[in-house]
Amino acid sequence: MKRILISQTAFLGDLILTSPLIKSVKRTFPESEIFLLVRKGLKGVFEGFPYVDGIIERKDKGILKASRKLKGMGFDLAISPHRSHRTSLTLFLSGIGERVGFDTAGFSFLYTRRVNYRPVHEVERNLDLLRAVSENPVIDGEVELPMDGELYRETLRKFSLTEKSYITLSPGSVWATKRWLPEYFAEVGRHFLRRGLEVVILGSEADRDVCSSVSERLKGGINLCGKTDLKELMAVIKGAKLSIVNDSAPAHIATAFRTPVVSIFGSTVKEFGFYPLGERARVAEVDLYCRPCGIHGKRSCPEKHFRCMRDLKPQAVIEISEELLGEERWISSQS
Repeated sequence: MKRILISQTAFLGDLILTSPLIKSVKRTFPESEIFLLVRKGLKGVFEGFPYVDGIIERKDKGILKASRKLKGMGFDLAISPHRSHRTSLTLFLSGIGERVGFDTAGFSFLYTRRVNYRPVHEVERNLDLLRAVSENPVIDGEVELPMDGELYRETLRKFSLTEKSYITLSPGSVWATKRWLPEYFAEVGRHFLRRGLEVVILGSEADRDVCSSVSERLKGGINLCGKTDLKELMAVIKGAKLSIVNDSAPAHIATAFRTPVVSIFGSTVKEFGFYPLGERARVAEVDLYCRPCGIHGKRSCPEKHFRCMRDLKPQAVIEISEELLGEERWISSQS
């Protein structure tokens, strides 16, 4: 039996997009033990995931300390979607005999096998890492997250929500140029309030200001920003009729639970490969000469006009959302 480590210590959205790789590694090597290395605070994301035998939380950035811990766990193979030099060095010092990573990773020369970083969706790129170590990989390309049924039901009860009777708005992002305008989110929210749906605003403690700005303008709905833990956030998105989000992790949470989602792209573009997947997902964007201005977004608009978000009007997002919900009714009637 092999012990395989999948190392993904990037942000939440990147970790969620690793789920097809995790499933495919387990299906390809069913007799192996699969461990997952994640950043601090994200251990709970894949707890209860049947394809993972253990989850290791990297609680600090100390390379020597982390590598010593991994060295004592006897891994035979490490697969790393994360492209940081810190990850490359940590895995090298851990003494794992076979280490697979992307050729664009920092210190990529430390990997025993380097894989071409193709301009395709992140899910497909990650699966290339498995294809590099198996001639006959068993591929499962669906983004998926675990969710305990009782926790899901209890979360909806806790916040007085009824399944599919509300939409969620997730207006936050680490990067300012990836945030659609609060007044635009509020206008979309008012549209759905008039439609008889509840509107739930979601975000972490770091998103409190932007969520409050949306809530004050909306003058209705439920502001749960900072009031949910990670699993509760996932449960609320799972139960939603529709999620409207920026280019951020909630988009991938929605696709993992097959919740219809409209993801708003400003400074980033679909071509980077991080858009939400599936027939229940849409991207709202405008075509501009200055897009993209960075793979992760910027602290402020380099052109000083922020047209990528200002020119994407609420009515456009409403129309995409209503079209998606109409298609969703048709899909549901056929299933």
